[in-house]
Order: sequence, then C-alpha cells, then structure tokens
Amino acid sequence: MTARNFLLSEALDQYVRDHTDPADPLVRDLIAETATLPMAGMQIGPDEARLLALLVQISGARQLIEIGTFTGYSSLSMARALPDGGTLLCCDMSEEWTAIARRYWQRAGLQDRIELRLAHALDTLRALPAEPQFDLAFLDADKENYPAYLEELATRLRSGGLLLADNVLWSGAIVDDNDTRETTVGLRTFNDRITADARFENVLLSAFDGLMVARRR
Repeated sequence: MTARNFLLSEALDQYVRDHTDPADPLVRDLIAETATLPMAGMQIGPDEARLLALLVQISGARQLIEIGTFTGYSSLSMARALPDGGTLLCCDMSEEWTAIARRYWQRAGLQDRIELRLAHALDTLRALPAEPQFDLAFLDADKENYPAYLEELATRLRSGGLLLADNVLWSGAIVDDNDTRETTVGLRTFNDRITADARFENVLLSAFDGLMVARRR
C-alpha cells in the first residue's frame, strides 16, 4: 500500500513511476516544495498528472475548470497541454497554497492561460452563467460537497465534455458501511448519482485513490 494508491505495493508503485514519462526540473521543484507542507498528501502523483495532460490533449479540450488547486501540480499539467488560446479557471480558497501555484505558473509561462478565483468554489460556479462553457472539469476539493459540485458542473459542461473526480474510493473507505464521515458519505452520494445520471456515461478507475471519468452526453 502506498500513500498515492492504496491498491499498490511500493514495488508496483515504483514500476508505474519508472514507466511513465518523467517530470521535468520545474515539476520536480514543485513536488519537492510541496513535500515540505503539512498537507503534502493532497498533491496528485506524477502518473495522475500525466494522465490529466493526456486527457486534455486527446479530448481537444480548450476551456478547462479545476475545483481545488492546492499548490498547482494538476493545473500546471493541464494548462501545459492546452492548445493555443485555451484557458483554465482554477477555483480554490487558500491564498497560501495557491501563491506557490502562481510562482510555478509564472516560471512555466502559463500565467496568461490560467485564471485563479479565490472563494468557495460553489460560489464561483454559481456566479458563472448556467450554460455549457467548459470542455473538461477536474474535481479535487472538499469531498462532502462533491454532489453539489456535480450539479453545478453538469450544466456548465459542453456535450462531449469530461468530468474527472479524484479520490472517489477514499482509500477503500467508500465500501465501509461503518464509515459515516461527512466526506465519505459525500463521495458515496457523488458516485451513486453520477452513475445513475442519464446526462453522463462514466467509468470509475481504481487507479490512484479512485478516479471517476465521466463524459457529458
């Protein structure tokens, strides 16, 4: 079991890293700096970051939204994969953590592609027009609010757009009926709702800590 994927042994986790395109020096600096923070475990791993970038490229997405930015690894990966003219809207509440993200966006020359809004993401979403405008959404924020984010994002995703939700297996707690934490209940509700939602087709990947991949019909 590893910190990034409770289903992998340390040996398998290392094998995955060894067979994924390596991070460049800028990303390695970001990973190292984030590792010094008390909440370092919130950062995605290099394999997930690479997958996000590939999904942006494969889908041809141009307008992205991220719910939960932390120190910017996922946003950096996705913004780098955007075509010319593409944009990413980042939603977070922490000025401290996103200040780190801003520095790395600047170093990567991505500041013109990324807009950061510091507020509760539900407030940011509800202030946007309730119409399709995004090609891809990455959700990695307060787990108890995943069902609410689903509703707000569903109306703002274009047909064919992707909704990617992280941590949906919650280190296995998702199937522990004795776990009634607000976060766990929120994730269960999200998983049930998106699976039953006729607006989406979806697959729950056991990679990482569980990644829900859903396509807006």
